[in-house]
Amino acid sequence: MLSKLTNWFDTRRREKALRTYAINDALWQATLDGLPFLAYLDAADLVRLRELTSLFLAHKEFTTAHQLELTDQIAVAIAVQASLPVLNLSLDLYKGWVGVTVYPGEFIIRKTVEDEDGVVHEVEHDASGEAWEGGPVLLSWEDAQMTDGRDAYNVVIHEFAHKIDMLNGEADGHPPLFRRWHAPLDAQAWADVFDHAYDQFCDKVDAVPERRWTRFERESLIDPYAADHPSEFFAVCSEALFVKPQAFEAEYPQLYRLLARYYRQDPARVGALAASDT
Repeated sequence: MLSKLTNWFDTRRREKALRTYAINDALWQATLDGLPFLAYLDAADLVRLRELTSLFLAHKEFTTAHQLELTDQIAVAIAVQASLPVLNLSLDLYKGWVGVTVYPGEFIIRKTVEDEDGVVHEVEHDASGEAWEGGPVLLSWEDAQMTDGRDAYNVVIHEFAHKIDMLNGEADGHPPLFRRWHAPLDAQAWADVFDHAYDQFCDKVDAVPERRWTRFERESLIDPYAADHPSEFFAVCSEALFVKPQAFEAEYPQLYRLLARYYRQDPARVGALAASDT
């Protein structure tokens, strides 16, 4: 009886959220027009994505900084891109925090870091996005609009991939694997593919002579920044999976299949998901 009552309340809350945060047709179409990489989704997927976006808006609190006006356009555009990775998973992967803060453009991040000798330093750097463990996601609206698909860049997907990675502790490129979605994929199978791909990519970046660095940055599908840490490799490859899936699958087929199985989506339409995974 208690289970039935709980399900009833959950259904009522969901229905209320979908009504309260409904996205009108004009805004929805304008949002899709600005995100051409969503073209791989069929009509049924887009219906589910629209509902998930409304639920995301119901559960997260948007704020802005530096006098940026918060509009429905901003909130919906970010919410759609944040919802895409969990379309076939669950918004539960974004539980435990509520804040999304949007800046007009790049912003300054200040951190306290300890070097190898134990000396503590105060450092600051420009950022287009930042995900805090247990805290908010910070995004540059200017960067969040760079969605024409000319390269694999997508700051929203990147930062929300970090949030997923943080579910089982500090982001390390090994996101949590859930039996109901990811079996028979396990930690060892993930490491066999992901860690090997990361090591190979780092070797590739290290081998680039200084005189060719600018050209390499321009021509590489995966941003060389991904070599900084396994967590960045996971986030950057997540961008590539959704934004440039055909190119990503062609250049990194094993890694593509791994991430396609993880997110339970196959944007390149190459049959990367086994029947047991769908």
